[in-house]
Amino acid sequence: MVSSSVLGFPRIGANREVKKAVEAYWAGKFTADDLTKVAADVKRASWTSVKAQGVDFIPSGEFSLYDHVLDQSAAFNVIPKRYVGLGLSPLDVYFAMGRGRQSEGVDVPASEMKKWFDSNYHFVVPEFSDETDFKLNFNKALLEFKEAQAAGVTTRPVVLGPISFLILGKASKDAKPGFQPISLLPKLLPIYKTLLTDLKQAGAEWVQVDEPILVLDIAATLEKKYAAAYAELAPVAPKILLTTYFSRLDSNLTFIAKLPVAGLHIDLDRAPAQLDEVIRAVKSTPIILSLGVVSGRNIWKTDFAAAIKLGQKAIDTLGPDRVVVATSSSLLHTPVTLASETKLTPQQKDWFSFALEKAGEVATIAAVLSGSQDPKVAAALEENNTSIAKRREFESNSDDTVRKRVAAITHDQLERKSPFTTRKEIQAKHLKLPKFPTTTIGSFPQTKEIRQARAKLGKGELTEEQYEEFIKKEIETVVRFQEKIDLDLLVHGEPERNDMVQYFGEQLHGFVFTQNAWVQSYGSRYVRPPIIVSDISRPGPITVKWSSYAQSLTLKPMKGMLTGPVTILNWSFPRADVSRELQSKQLALALRDEVVDLEKAGISAIQVDEPAIREGLPLRRSDWDAYLKWAVDSFKLSTAGVTDQLQTHSHFCYSDFDDIFPSIQRLDADVISIEASKSDMKLLNTFKHYGYSNQIGPGVYDIHSPRVPGGQEIKDRLKSMLDILPDSLLFVNPDCGLKTRGWKETEASLINLVEGAKWARENYA
Repeated sequence: MVSSSVLGFPRIGANREVKKAVEAYWAGKFTADDLTKVAADVKRASWTSVKAQGVDFIPSGEFSLYDHVLDQSAAFNVIPKRYVGLGLSPLDVYFAMGRGRQSEGVDVPASEMKKWFDSNYHFVVPEFSDETDFKLNFNKALLEFKEAQAAGVTTRPVVLGPISFLILGKASKDAKPGFQPISLLPKLLPIYKTLLTDLKQAGAEWVQVDEPILVLDIAATLEKKYAAAYAELAPVAPKILLTTYFSRLDSNLTFIAKLPVAGLHIDLDRAPAQLDEVIRAVKSTPIILSLGVVSGRNIWKTDFAAAIKLGQKAIDTLGPDRVVVATSSSLLHTPVTLASETKLTPQQKDWFSFALEKAGEVATIAAVLSGSQDPKVAAALEENNTSIAKRREFESNSDDTVRKRVAAITHDQLERKSPFTTRKEIQAKHLKLPKFPTTTIGSFPQTKEIRQARAKLGKGELTEEQYEEFIKKEIETVVRFQEKIDLDLLVHGEPERNDMVQYFGEQLHGFVFTQNAWVQSYGSRYVRPPIIVSDISRPGPITVKWSSYAQSLTLKPMKGMLTGPVTILNWSFPRADVSRELQSKQLALALRDEVVDLEKAGISAIQVDEPAIREGLPLRRSDWDAYLKWAVDSFKLSTAGVTDQLQTHSHFCYSDFDDIFPSIQRLDADVISIEASKSDMKLLNTFKHYGYSNQIGPGVYDIHSPRVPGGQEIKDRLKSMLDILPDSLLFVNPDCGLKTRGWKETEASLINLVEGAKWARENYA
């Protein structure tokens, strides 16, 4: 009989209960017990709702108050020295590692964050050294397994595998030169053995061990590590489901099939073509094959016929008892439930499937493959066939004007009129910025008052005219503050924007939007991605009115703010019926028109943010060139329609540029800003190594933490930057936008930033 499985479930709560509780705890309005109760309620609701969908293997242990990798670091005592001995509770140490802390005499920065593979989820990077003292502070997998049992649900515990845990980490500052975290594997394995032994003794039949790095090229160098590790773990553990996702196994399959594991999970949503090869590899082994046929990364209803075809192929060779129908990855990346959406049209709602509905899909597909005669299963199959046919009919419609415009793109449309060296001189005369010009990344704090005004507009409690007057006052407040502290290149603060992607999607043709389809980006930061459903075009100007108004308030130059085409694509739920390249270029053409209109309206600098360009990079190096070609071309297409005096900016965050630096250079932005403070400014050595020639603004402080950087801290960072970068190229700015910060910390931080720039001008004349 074919079983069904969910690899993970959203941990935010159907109504964002976890976000509200965590932020209440940070604000001192909730106790730790209050927070624990909310977490328990959300976990119990998740387990029981997935069970009610008929799923056989229900996950536990993957819930988190902040980040699951941070959870593992805390559980395994991977706690950097800077967080030890501060007199904090274990919970407050945990949150300090995630977001920093600056209160009650404690002042520590947050740990580094990175994107979780090619998703928009951020994880907190573990820090290792020769002195890392692994110990099991608590067995989270065991605790939640027992918690679920008490709620009447038998679960399959989830843990991040030992090799992925180490490879995803980094050497701490105090590590010896040349230290590699993977060298700690022999010290780490006893912790896993204890954890897994405890699970087995508690009655766990299976354990899901996530080893996502097995889809990366680097895994090929770790064959012996995997063989040794799992030979040691398998005898003491419950049955191990070795879990991979987001890409294909390729040559790594050869050694994976030899590991002493009971099951192997593969992602057939992102890499369906690997199925035949995997079946051949495991055919002669006892390994059970878990097929990720229901997408954990998108919101489209699964095509049951296609999924059943893949499942049947595996059954024909392995038999039904060795096949599991599963989500492709954790459903962390999808909203909780479609039931919360009341404003989608019946046609639109019929297209989609969120986490809870996807749990039902795996159960139904498994039932069909098991030969179920249940009339409800037959009805669900027929209903799905009808839904998919209707969606395919809708998808067959296209906008000929948009398609023809994409087809007519020429190389000349991708290039600025003059090289950077010429543009730099023209822009210097036009903008008249000082040395080490100061600016911000775009957004200013989204206050409670701004959110309330937006909500009142939506409810009809404010007229459009009243709302616009409110926004004008907010923009003027931001402009006057920037003038007061003497920032050089100003922004309007984006008070009118709900989200840097959603705002643009709402004013473009081709998108639909949800009310409650929230997904976690990091910590308590949740986003509501728009959904691309058809060809994309711009019916009219999007940002020109507000940028022009802001410029009318000041004699200083105002920077127009746009989100780039690749980021809008990657931070939306994209279409599945056409290529990402086509969608990206449609977005680029819409943004190109906006950029041209902004320049015509008197805006002299325009920032087109692409924080997701690195995140969208395929996980296999052999796939990089094709992606980078259309991704970079999309950015250039959106920015190259202006005159030489228009200064183009772009922003990137949490990106490892080493491997794609030629593509960063090919973007040809006049100024790029990058995250630097959290990563110990290691990125700057990459720029020095490759001889980056355009202007650059490495972030001088981390905006994802509420702590205010001291003035000397910023000066020290600038000094470190100037040891690496030419002073003629340096801009001074924060790491990222200030939307999630409060005004008090924003004011103090930016005052210190401006003072740091003035210090640099005095000392690096």
